[in-house]
Amino acid sequence: MRTSTTTTRSATTPCWPLVSESLTPKREDCAVLAGKSTLNRLELSRVGEPTRYHKIGHDTQAIEALFVDLFLEANDTSPGEIVLDLDATDDPLHGHQEGRFFHGYYNCYCYLPLYIFCGRHLLAAKLRRSNTDASKGAVEEVERIVQQIRRKWRRVRIVLRADSGFAREELMAWCEANGVDYVFGLARNERLEKKIAPALQEARLASRKNDQAARVFRDFMWSTLDSWSRRRRIVAKAEWTTQGANPRFVVTSLKPKRWAARGLYEDLYCARGDMENRIKECQLDLYADRTSAHTMRANQLRLWFASFAYVLICALRRLGLAHTRLANATCGTIRLKLLKIGAQVPVSVRRIKVAMASACPYADEFALAHARICAAAR
Repeated sequence: MRTSTTTTRSATTPCWPLVSESLTPKREDCAVLAGKSTLNRLELSRVGEPTRYHKIGHDTQAIEALFVDLFLEANDTSPGEIVLDLDATDDPLHGHQEGRFFHGYYNCYCYLPLYIFCGRHLLAAKLRRSNTDASKGAVEEVERIVQQIRRKWRRVRIVLRADSGFAREELMAWCEANGVDYVFGLARNERLEKKIAPALQEARLASRKNDQAARVFRDFMWSTLDSWSRRRRIVAKAEWTTQGANPRFVVTSLKPKRWAARGLYEDLYCARGDMENRIKECQLDLYADRTSAHTMRANQLRLWFASFAYVLICALRRLGLAHTRLANATCGTIRLKLLKIGAQVPVSVRRIKVAMASACPYADEFALAHARICAAAR
């Protein structure tokens, strides 16, 4: 739901109570499902004992743990290795919400939520102020998630993957101390560019010879002047395009025997870009950016609402739409093709009937998904 007002309209229709298996309200003067007033009280709930006007609340730790639990339950067996993607993005603000700051890179007032994914599985969505570093709080979130994963999958190898905003000593040192590998982008500087100057020259000559972009990879140990506690492996992409030099750098704990320089950059690190699509699904398709409440606590809850909507649609795609036309569809496409379908809903004493048009173009996918989900729920 986009807003709590929308839930009031939906709570009075027969479809939502039918799906939730709750057709009878607990009190005669109440709707079957929560309306905008109930959700508003939930958003404005306070930490601690309930008061007269705040009798419902939410458990933040239980919510955070549930994302990881659902990910673990979605896998029948322990995988040999998993890759956790971390990224920060902007959540533009148009009011005077708590924690509102101007961000120079995004050129707007915004929050800076932290997302952590494993493939398409959402593991964390943490709302943060935008006057902090992109990696702020990443160590705490990663530590919590890794501990929860290892309680069930004791031998799984874990790799963190992120852009240069997360190449920080604190996070890398934690990974090295806890047996977690990482591959992070590394912002270029004069020392790094000087280190690969011969490789850039080689790429420039190859580019001119073939009249197309050319890449040369280098692998070396390197350290900053004072911010790193140790030397670390750097993979450098010395690329020359029609626009000129385009060097890129990655810092990693992975050994060369496991990942050669080219494969590590092109096959492992560059796959990080797919996470941008997952964030787009959350923010654009499912309205995770509707953070217009005054307090950050309320806006964090709104972010979680959208995040759980993402988890539910991903479960629908995984369980109900495998090997169909919508097997790889985005959340927005699934919502449009399968959820926002016109239908007649006649209600009698004995039953509620949902009558869909016979010409519905995705009727087969809808029926198959319904049958599969019902079978999985038994």
